[in-house]
Amino acid sequence: MTWRGPAIAVVGIGADGWDGLGAAARDAVAAAEILFGSARQLALVPMDLGGERRAWPSPLLPALPGLFAEHGSRRICVLASGDPMFYGIGVTLARLFGPAALRVLPQPSSASLACARLGWALADTPVVSAVGRPVAAVLPDLVDGRRLLVLSSDEHTPADIAKLLRDNGFSESTVTVLEQLGGREERVRSCAAASWELDPGDPLNIVAIDCAADAGHLRRTRVPGLPDAVFGGDGQLTKAEVRTLTLSALAPAPGELLWDVGGGSGSIAIEWCRTHPACRAVTFERLERRRQQITANAAALGVPQVEVRGEVLAELAMHEMATPDAIFVGGGVTQAGLLETCLAHLRHGGRLVANAVTAESESLLVTMAAERGGELRKFQIYRAEPLGGFTAWRPQLPVAQWSIVKSA
Repeated sequence: MTWRGPAIAVVGIGADGWDGLGAAARDAVAAAEILFGSARQLALVPMDLGGERRAWPSPLLPALPGLFAEHGSRRICVLASGDPMFYGIGVTLARLFGPAALRVLPQPSSASLACARLGWALADTPVVSAVGRPVAAVLPDLVDGRRLLVLSSDEHTPADIAKLLRDNGFSESTVTVLEQLGGREERVRSCAAASWELDPGDPLNIVAIDCAADAGHLRRTRVPGLPDAVFGGDGQLTKAEVRTLTLSALAPAPGELLWDVGGGSGSIAIEWCRTHPACRAVTFERLERRRQQITANAAALGVPQVEVRGEVLAELAMHEMATPDAIFVGGGVTQAGLLETCLAHLRHGGRLVANAVTAESESLLVTMAAERGGELRKFQIYRAEPLGGFTAWRPQLPVAQWSIVKSA
């Protein structure tokens, strides 16, 4: 959307309100003919400044184009919390109107202030948002000895985080709630997740977690190859060793979209999304019971953004879908036209990886490689198992893999 009006001033304001603003930010607010913001933010500005005031409607995002079009000829100032470009309205406005339409005047973000209070290195501290998102999104970042910050949705988020930690093997973690940072009502409270006893406080808060794993906790990191035991289901999943090799061939990068065809337990889509918070995945599975299991697995492993759909060819016939950066075919390889359809939908430069465990599906992959190129590999994994009083190597089913990068 092209913005033709005066530059939109986007002013960050902290809990210290008007007193914390610099001269340039104050001038931008004072010069505005219309001032947008939340009711809380608008109340921080003296009543004799800023022209007409408009509190954001709910839901906000669908209303933004119309709101700004209505006032396109006026001097607009938008109030934001702290740094508008840190999970703030500034990011949305830049995407909507382009960065040249904005004049952004930031204040310290809540993360900057939290790290200043705690003595943590901001550059080394990951930040997870629980604003409008399930707190389960915190799970992929939980590692023993790690510190992280969580942006709260409201005053109940800290207790929800403490429960999440208790339920997922991190009950000994220290949870610190930092409220109204930089303001007169600033308050910092800490408690172990295991003995959580803090009452709900101010809705304007950020949560710091000093992670401590419980004894015997099953380690789960963002590196692919989670233990098979963490995936619920009927056993239809790509085993850990082959899953690791498959994710390596798929080569996820931040922000990329995967189609996981024949989802089973959803293990490939889930591990793809765990590699980076911006990764996205759609998994296609024809059986309803497995679709339900994939949804449960994705939530339990901290990537509820995994989208679950039905059989792939039927879905593509009914719906227009975003072009994927990578496609994994783990089931239905021999279905007529499946691989060809997947390749047709893949973007140029995208990657397709297909695994096969039967002679028929392996033969098809060999034929596809001969016709279209790419690489063929075959994996044989052995796992040690007890045999009487000794140990024997038990072979897993061999897996053939075809991978190809789609050329222009």
